[in-house]
Amino acid sequence: MPPQIKAADKARRSSVIATITLGFASDPVARWVWPDPAVYFDVQPKFVDAFGGNGFEHGSVFETSCGRAAALWLPPNVEPDSERIGALAAETVAPERMEEIGMFFAQMDGYHPEEPCWYLPMIAVDPFATGQGMGAALMKHALNKIDEARMPAYLESSNPRNISLYERHGFSMMGEITTPSSPIMTPMFREARG
Repeated sequence: MPPQIKAADKARRSSVIATITLGFASDPVARWVWPDPAVYFDVQPKFVDAFGGNGFEHGSVFETSCGRAAALWLPPNVEPDSERIGALAAETVAPERMEEIGMFFAQMDGYHPEEPCWYLPMIAVDPFATGQGMGAALMKHALNKIDEARMPAYLESSNPRNISLYERHGFSMMGEITTPSSPIMTPMFREARG
């Protein structure tokens, strides 16, 4: 049986954020920004909410029925909470690292398509439940809806292990986002279909 997918409503917000936070605990970019585990587990739930939480109001946050995997999608013209993200970084990142992290986020902004598209800020599986097809099921579910609307989609892969998953779902690499000490993030775009 493939994993069953459902839209996550506001009542599931804290559970979805916890799943994403746990799934990103070994993510190269997340841990580059917040390498200290205590700081990571304090800040990451707030970051997840600021980065993709606007999807809850639009019915575009999806999770497996078991709650061990989730994807935060933002529909066209719905954006992350940039002010809140900036404030979190300013409060929790060492001042001497802020310029480089700012350069990293500026590159992310530079790759983000100007045309209306669906955006996937974050998708994650609880590490205890990986290898069961949950990430692929989440991608397929969302992309079916996106294809029905004949819209393109965009994401940034913060972990090179996930690039092949995104390529299997029709995403193509656009380039690389990197700074002197950062890991590589890969922006990826999927043309409209349908």
